[in-house]
Amino acid sequence: MSKRTFHQLFIATTIVILGGALVWLASTPAGQVMAQQRPSRPAPTKLANPIPAPVPASGSKVAEGPLAGLVTVSNAESCTPNSTCYAYVAEHAEPVSAIVRRWWPATTYMTRAEMEKSLREANNLAKATYVKAGQSLLIPGVEPQPVVEKSIPAPPEFEVRAVYMTGSMAGSEKGLEIVRHWRQVGGNAVVFDIKDSDGSINVPFENALAPHHSPAIPNLPKYVRFLHQNGMHAIARIALFRDENIAQHHSELAVHSRKTGEPWRENGKLVWSDPSNPQMQAYDLALAKQVAASGVDEVQFDYVRFPAEGDQKDAKFVFESTHPDWTRAQVIADFLSHAYAELHKQGVLLSLDVFGVMAWQRSVDLAHTGQDIPVISRYCDVLSPMIYPSHFFGMDGYTNPGDAPEHFISESMQRFQKATADTHVVLRPWLQAFAWRTKTYSPDYIRVQVASSKANGGDGFLFWNARNDYAKPYAAMPAMKAEMARYFRGDELSDIPRLQAEHEKIVADRAVAAQAAPAQNMAPGEAGGPAVVPASAKSRSKARVHPAVAAEPKP
Repeated sequence: MSKRTFHQLFIATTIVILGGALVWLASTPAGQVMAQQRPSRPAPTKLANPIPAPVPASGSKVAEGPLAGLVTVSNAESCTPNSTCYAYVAEHAEPVSAIVRRWWPATTYMTRAEMEKSLREANNLAKATYVKAGQSLLIPGVEPQPVVEKSIPAPPEFEVRAVYMTGSMAGSEKGLEIVRHWRQVGGNAVVFDIKDSDGSINVPFENALAPHHSPAIPNLPKYVRFLHQNGMHAIARIALFRDENIAQHHSELAVHSRKTGEPWRENGKLVWSDPSNPQMQAYDLALAKQVAASGVDEVQFDYVRFPAEGDQKDAKFVFESTHPDWTRAQVIADFLSHAYAELHKQGVLLSLDVFGVMAWQRSVDLAHTGQDIPVISRYCDVLSPMIYPSHFFGMDGYTNPGDAPEHFISESMQRFQKATADTHVVLRPWLQAFAWRTKTYSPDYIRVQVASSKANGGDGFLFWNARNDYAKPYAAMPAMKAEMARYFRGDELSDIPRLQAEHEKIVADRAVAAQAAPAQNMAPGEAGGPAVVPASAKSRSKARVHPAVAAEPKP
């Protein structure tokens, strides 16, 4: 046997022996255990498996508007017959979350989570986090854009029972649940932020002065439709002249310091735009008109006033040069007279928020803010005084006013009724739904406020909680519903036709009475020129008007 043959035979024999040994080892219990314990290599993260691209109907791709970039399809299995479906073709690898964020506003889904779930199911995405470039996705739930939602015209006397929500809360799943829960316990309205005092805007608004960020409510008509479907009167809150965005990023529109010429600060804070600046007024009014056209039923102005604190003598305003004979009160009244006329053309109500302390008509409060209650009441449908008991610190001899809700609600409403007697404005107060500066906050605390307001001329109510925590109002509502005669009438959206007919009769009766005494019913300024207001004023805010009136702390 040659040496080469011997080596070949040796190698072959060795392979056979080793192979047999491995087969034997695998068949033994020890071998099976070893196989089970062998670590498996983790599967690499994969992009979503490509699915066949839908064939566009007539090759049509949407070129403009909210659906620009989508392709119409008609052959997708999930499309309903005779309906248009839409697909999106990824131009590059994209996160699924980014696709959801981009197209969610154009769908019927109220939250991103709802849309993402449907998107994954419609396209078999499973748990994929990215899609590949060129991959075609069916976008479920797309509806014709823009969504058109009409306001439900309600008379001022429509009894509102509302809670407040921030814009970010309103657009979230938790916010939708607040709406449903509030409706379940007997509420019929929601106040939600369009613009807060930091200047942030929660809806799309194309304006050079507006901050640039993703809005919390990207499709306002769709959100209002949701409120209407849940039996809710939609109230859009706009904080007007306390605007940090304007004060900090558009200093030409801010209040200015006489001493330095720089933007003026209220107690060190750069937060105030100039209420008398025509450009600032136009900015706020443009936002209000856009919102009114989006289907809301009521626009609510907050911070419709001049700054109340800080070095007042150092604060310089535009009107002092353009209208040197005007007062702060005349500026506010002039703005409101125009805003009221413009918004009424669009069929929505206008409500104003004012400090509860304004019921006392103290000269120090009236002089600073530029709002005179009897005058501004003529330029709104509803006046909403913030009569939170805890905010009347040091007044009427009460050491702990927060624990005297019946006194301060009753006293405030009686004073506001007297101040607005000749204007016929509806008084719908903001009530305290938070535990600040009170040891007695409870469902009963809520009921005492509502009963005291109704007994003293209040028509409906608004609950304020900066954190949107309404556990106590939820708990209080069933007992109030069981004894409605004491707390509220129980108006619903379905009652609006009847209430509107009653309102028209009231207006007609007032017109007859006005003809009998025209001079007594003429509002200041109606004879011509700008609205003339007594040198007094005041509006609402969550800040203080006077050292004796503290504000609810922000979360």
